Amino acid sequence: MDTPLIGPVAAPDLHVMSFNIRRRMTRPLQRSPDRWERRSPLIQRMLRVERPTVVGIQEALPDQAGFVRHAIGENYRSVGFGRNANRRGEGCPIIFDADRLQLLDWAQTALSSTPSIPGSISWGNRTPRAVVDATFRDCETGIEFRVLNTHFDHFSRKSRSSSADQILLLIASSSLPIIVTGDFNTDVDSLPHAKLMASGAVVNSWDTAKHRVTKSWGTFPNYHEPRLDRKRIDWILLSPTITVRRTAINVTRCDGKWPSDHAPVQAVLTLSE
Repeated sequence: MDTPLIGPVAAPDLHVMSFNIRRRMTRPLQRSPDRWERRSPLIQRMLRVERPTVVGIQEALPDQAGFVRHAIGENYRSVGFGRNANRRGEGCPIIFDADRLQLLDWAQTALSSTPSIPGSISWGNRTPRAVVDATFRDCETGIEFRVLNTHFDHFSRKSRSSSADQILLLIASSSLPIIVTGDFNTDVDSLPHAKLMASGAVVNSWDTAKHRVTKSWGTFPNYHEPRLDRKRIDWILLSPTITVRRTAINVTRCDGKWPSDHAPVQAVLTLSE
């Protein structure tokens, strides 16, 4: 884990990561690999060595989001709040290197038929779902771009399909290059993925990468051995004009221990003017 799979990159490249860090559970078994106090040092070690320029995390409780931000480095900042009506609970914040990226604007909306109402639910999902939308300027290249980070519902197919429609509306609201990170809770052969690809607005970084650093591992190993026949439910999507230099699904463990039940997805991107 102390040897990077990708590691820090220099301008004009950007290192982007999508990582479901797994929310802290209240009463896991004593020997469970799910215990946050066991996983948090592993998350810190991985992030410190990988040093992504921007990372979209999912399932982060407020204190976990703060931990991850500081775990990467003191120059990192974050945007996004909890998905509940009181802006607490799980969130999907965007964490970024503030030395490299200037935050220009950001917003968080609910994935529902009433997106402006925090905590609102629609389409059969039992818990609120949200998307964080941030606009950045690259301090090295001057290029402006957007990052969306989201976490689709695990239960409702209708919610996932409608959430994909809402993501497309957000993408269409600006002509800037866009990067979408998230745990989509569905495989790449599903209707939400097909909708997003059919739009032509985004492509999957795994499909367009010039080099794949790893095999096509399933991104939800759930603390078991990585497998190729598991679903890839975590994606990095982007505008077709963005070049994907490298991509990877990080199944690195420390002494056999996983940082999370999900494997982070990483990509090295180059944006053009």
